[in-house]
Amino acid sequence: MASYALQVPSEYGYVLTVAASSLFVNTFHFLLTVKARNQSGLRYPIPYASQEQAEKDPKAYLFNCAQRAQANFIEHQPSFLTALLISGLWFPTASAALGAGWVFGRTWYAAGYTSSGPPGRTKGFYISFLCDTALKIMAVIAGVKLLPQA
Repeated sequence: MASYALQVPSEYGYVLTVAASSLFVNTFHFLLTVKARNQSGLRYPIPYASQEQAEKDPKAYLFNCAQRAQANFIEHQPSFLTALLISGLWFPTASAALGAGWVFGRTWYAAGYTSSGPPGRTKGFYISFLCDTALKIMAVIAGVKLLPQA
């Protein structure tokens, strides 16, 4: 069995900076959700407004949108970070650029979803989806490049 000494590219700091910036997108979601909760009048521990509340009160509806946007972010951030950190080992500059695109797209997604409901998330979704898919493909390629050569 062969072993490898893993060297991190000098540009890997860009990758780590983008990874760290994604943590602030979660904080942005938190702030949007707190604002929407306060405006809706829904108190803790209520996680979502009921269907009836959301249909009657636009503020309750937007609170549900803020909650769902944050949940969606939390669902996607781990795979994004994994793809970013792996792909960055072989393609640090491209990974950092795509990662920055994902962070931008997810910020746009959050702002759009929380201000105008599901239709407002579309443009941010497409940006983040394309960047995320490219990072995942690059992560697989980076892994293959590190396989032992026969």
